Formats: sequence, structure tokens, C-alpha cells
Amino acid sequence: MTPFDFLQNLSEMEIIGGLTVLSLLIGGIIMAIGIITAKIAKMLFYKYYAPTLPQDTAKNLSKIIYFGIIAISFLTFTSSQGLDLSGLLVAGGIFAVVIGFATQSVVSNLISGIFLIVEKPAKHGDTIQLPDMGISGALLDIGTFSCRVRKFDGTVIRIPNEKFFTSNIRSLTVSTVRRAEAMIGISYKDNIENAISVIKKEIELTMPFVLRVPEPEFRVEELGDSSVNIQVLVWHPKEDWSHAQPILLTTIKRALDKSGIEIPFPQRVIWEAKE
Repeated sequence: MTPFDFLQNLSEMEIIGGLTVLSLLIGGIIMAIGIITAKIAKMLFYKYYAPTLPQDTAKNLSKIIYFGIIAISFLTFTSSQGLDLSGLLVAGGIFAVVIGFATQSVVSNLISGIFLIVEKPAKHGDTIQLPDMGISGALLDIGTFSCRVRKFDGTVIRIPNEKFFTSNIRSLTVSTVRRAEAMIGISYKDNIENAISVIKKEIELTMPFVLRVPEPEFRVEELGDSSVNIQVLVWHPKEDWSHAQPILLTTIKRALDKSGIEIPFPQRVIWEAKE
């Protein structure tokens, strides 16, 4: 038997609905070529284009390229063999409606993931804060349906894309500088200008990472019940964010202690009415 006769026999062996063994064989070859092409395209994308894109964007685009080529390969197979998919399309449409109602949140998360990739409110490795959910940490990735954030306590939390997209996102790393602030109270008997002067000198002496421009700022915020409350604001590089705040408080306390300036306890003056 010649190869031509063998192929002729395969073309006459019908499986179902006009689909022959030869058609199935050709379809398998087309799909195999499609899968190989998809893998090569994915590999080339990661080699030449992915390094120039954010990690999350590159990851999701590679998935679109891979499965897109496979889908095109399947459509090429069906069209080349003249398969009638009208019945399958009708059934698929009904099935899609049913699944659509059952998986609204899944579709919403998928669409939100696409919007996040396009808008890019934050990228891999950014330190972010979600005030609406009380979550702070480093963004690990933006996936197809959810985002992962590593909190400061080391745990990793998964957030659906829809919630992430509709939340207020506060980036703590986009700006090159950050501001630390603290509120301190001094007693009414102490001089305000002197307290500000000693705090400023101590900051310049012991906190070299604090920027000189803009210089530290001091505001008398309130004449409180027990103290004169002064707000201290300093700017520093974003890399020093994790320890600037506690160091600032320690520095202020040390400066006031050295100068003998009192940080008063809450107190009340009670007048007794005379009978």
C-alpha cells in the first residue's frame, strides 16, 4: 500500500458529523504547530520585550499571546476542514449566558485586571497602602484575577482585582522623598522658640539623612488643655521611610530632655466652690 492509498483510506474513515480520521490527524498537526509556535513566540517575547515592561504587564501579555495563537490554530483547523460549528456556537452561547450569571465576579475581576495593566497605578515591588481596607505592604504582582500584597508582618494577602481597582491606592514609593511628622507637647512655662531651636539642632546633628531643602518645619498646632502642641515635619529620601518616624520621635524627646524642657502629663485644674 502506497502512502497515497493510506491517506485515502484515512479520508474515508468517518468518525462523526463528516469528521474523518485524516481530518483529525491534520487538526492534530495544526494544533501541534500552533502550540510550538505559541511557545516560541512566548519565549521571544520574554527575551526581547518583557524586560522593558513592568513584570505584571509582561506576565499577562505573554498569556494573551500564548493562548491567542492556540485559539487561532484551532480556528484554522476548523475552517480548513469545513466543520460546521453553528450548533456548537448556539450551545456555547447559551452556556456562556448561564456561566456569565454564575461568574459575574470572575468576569469583573478579569476586566479590572486588564484596566490595572493599562492604567498601572502601581508596579511590582512598590510599597502601597489601601486605606479603605486597612492594608499596607509591598505589591508582589497583579494577576489575571487577583493581586498579591506582602504585608509588613510578612504575611501575603490576595486581593480580588475588582476590589483593588476600585479602592484608593496610596503609593509610598513613587515619590523620591517622603515626609515624616510628629506632634509634641511642651509646658506653658517653656519658651516656644527655644524648644523649636533645640529640636532643630538635634535633628541636624543626629539625623543626617533629613533633607536641608526643604528644611524641617515647625508649626504650633494647638494650645491644648495641658500643653502647647508643636508639629514637627521633616523630609527624607524614601529609602529611610521605615525608620525615620521612630528616630524622629526619639530625637525630639532627647533634645527636650537635654534642655530641661518639660513634656507635661495631662492635667486638670479643679476649683472648689466656697460655701
